[in-house]
Amino acid sequence: MFVYLCPNAESFYRKSMSEYDPRLVAPACLYLASKVEESTVQARLLVFYIKKMCGSDDKYRFEIKDILEMEMKLLEALDYYLVVYHPYRPLLHLLQDAGVTDLTQFAWGLVNDTYKMDLILVQPPYMIALACIYIASVLKDKDTTSWFEELHVDMNIVKNISMEMLDFYETYKVDPQRGLSDEKISPIMNKLPAKA
Repeated sequence: MFVYLCPNAESFYRKSMSEYDPRLVAPACLYLASKVEESTVQARLLVFYIKKMCGSDDKYRFEIKDILEMEMKLLEALDYYLVVYHPYRPLLHLLQDAGVTDLTQFAWGLVNDTYKMDLILVQPPYMIALACIYIASVLKDKDTTSWFEELHVDMNIVKNISMEMLDFYETYKVDPQRGLSDEKISPIMNKLPAKA
């Protein structure tokens, strides 16, 4: 559900940042995302658990009808367009094209981690997929240099996305079992081509 929540909230706030309370928009996005992903969460349960988390001092003043009204405003702001493109499909196609399908699981995990950042909101899905393939190929010692050159993509963008992902791992240590150490980050940065 979170996969759908991020683009919804960002798109909505671009149109009317100060007009609505984020404490109402976030649960409305969650509610809408749950419906779109066919894992519907009842609005009354959403309100119940939010109020339970906020405590009994009435910090959360919104009711079910407020969430339902905000859902309609979200739909209007999105022009009822609920299609969101994710990096997963391009990732599979690009891995197959590069001939490195053995990197699928690792690269898929990297794509999953991009949803903890704002990359999905600011970069095209295929570029995120390329950055994940690049990082995975370097960490698993797969030579994909010639393949990247054949793509004729702007390697500066791939480099920036890769650096942002690596910075995220370095800063937040997303998964201590899989956190990237300095000796793994340096070779990746050194192997990034200047521009294809």
